[in-house]
Amino acid sequence: MSTTLDQARLRRLMEVSQWLISELDLETVLERFLQTAREVTRARYAALGVLDANRRELERFLTHGLTDEQERAIGARPRGRGILGLLITNPKTLRLPDLAAHPDSSGFPAGHPPMRTFLGVPIVIAGAAWGNLYLTDKQDGEFDASDEQAAAALAGWAAIAIEHARLMTAADDRQQQLERAVRGLQATQAIAVAVGVETDLTRVLELIAQRGRAIVEARSVVIMLQQGDDLEAVAAAGHSHPHLGARIAIADSTSGQVMTRRRPARLSDIADLRVPAETLGVPDARSALIVPLVYRGRALGVLAAFDRERLVTFSEDDEQILVSFAASAATAVATAQTVQTDRLRHSLEAAEAERRHWARELHDETLQALGGFKLLASAARRGNDSIQMADALELLAAGLDGEIENLHAIISELRPAALDDLGLRPAIQGLAQHHQVVNGIDVDCRLHLPDPTLSDRRLTPELETTVYRLIQEALTNVAKHADAAQVTVQVDAADGTVEIEVTDDGHGFDTAQTTAGYGLMGMRERAALADGTVTLASQPGRTTVRATLPARYAG
Repeated sequence: MSTTLDQARLRRLMEVSQWLISELDLETVLERFLQTAREVTRARYAALGVLDANRRELERFLTHGLTDEQERAIGARPRGRGILGLLITNPKTLRLPDLAAHPDSSGFPAGHPPMRTFLGVPIVIAGAAWGNLYLTDKQDGEFDASDEQAAAALAGWAAIAIEHARLMTAADDRQQQLERAVRGLQATQAIAVAVGVETDLTRVLELIAQRGRAIVEARSVVIMLQQGDDLEAVAAAGHSHPHLGARIAIADSTSGQVMTRRRPARLSDIADLRVPAETLGVPDARSALIVPLVYRGRALGVLAAFDRERLVTFSEDDEQILVSFAASAATAVATAQTVQTDRLRHSLEAAEAERRHWARELHDETLQALGGFKLLASAARRGNDSIQMADALELLAAGLDGEIENLHAIISELRPAALDDLGLRPAIQGLAQHHQVVNGIDVDCRLHLPDPTLSDRRLTPELETTVYRLIQEALTNVAKHADAAQVTVQVDAADGTVEIEVTDDGHGFDTAQTTAGYGLMGMRERAALADGTVTLASQPGRTTVRATLPARYAG
């Protein structure tokens, strides 16, 4: 019986020791360790038992040498009873010529291959037992002292390699956590920036869905906001095919509970969603992470992430990151909702002001004139003088002609026919001519617009209407308030934008006190609907209204 290691085994152990220490993947280290242990001891089977945190039983049990059929026949993994338990309670090398002869042997389960000889070696890491190496059924006799030395040496090298791999894995995990935390902060910062520069609710929701999906590496994200007693799908990102506008009852869904209780939920089984996943456009989803969107104590809805890209299920870290992200996201949503509500209110106020304006125009001019014509006609009808009646009819006809012109002017202001029939350039020129005739203001038009004969380069009808209305409102303000003699209207459509400038030589005004007027408020609202902006600058002798709109072309 050999008691010393031969040269071949020594060389093999040295080769493997260098490889084990250089390998950083723990599972690869364990697999190679078992393979080498069988090789250097000529054991038919090898196993590695990993102790649990209390070091009382086996948490993992890895084998090498068994076929898949043998693995299935054995069934449940051992927990550390019988002979295996000896190395747990007394972590010292154990060599047995016959397993069945030992008094602590508890036999093998049905389907287990026969094993006779046994060699067990503890694996100690940093002075504490980590697990045990089990070798059975030496192919040419019993395990001897040299096998014990080889297994012990290999276990020592393996302990170093395992600790090294565990430390590297832990470092990688921490690095990944830090990277994800940084991504979470970046996404949160992006949402915070969006609050300052983006107020369109739809675009804010799209940004939240995209960023939320990225920070937890989800396959899909769906945002649902409260609408009465339901949650409505309003935005999505990823592999989902959402039915935007689809609703689920708050009272009958897990998503509704997350919102009302304001507590996140991690679902390892999509059935716990309590609504068909198809409703949200994620029919293949297997797991979910749902967090509430809460702003100043008010629940707005939920953000639901489905399936991590690699791990499928979400972790506690994912939950913490997404909850933190959702706090900033809720602020962005609430801000955009407030802006949307304010815009609607301002639009209604502007519309009401516009109605009052036309009501006054029709009442003060047209209606009163028609009343006067009625009195004139009544007086002429009562008289017997044919000459007087003819004069009255002449006056009546002239007056009706004037009122017809007034009505034409009102209709033109409401919707000029030239804008539909001829295009933007003739409509603006007609508007300028009207102000020159009616208000005595010299209007100089400098229009650099696409050729209307080229239909594919003509601005869209919606944009042409916006440009016309902005100029119309600016000229109306000049006529009412500026006491100006000269106005320049300049429009440039180039480089993907439409620039509008209306400049007058009137007396100017304090812009801080005028920006709340309905005229400017309506102009800004109209420009915002076209994704544009309106600015105002004024001083005595020069007032400029400037609008910038993204160019959109028909065709």
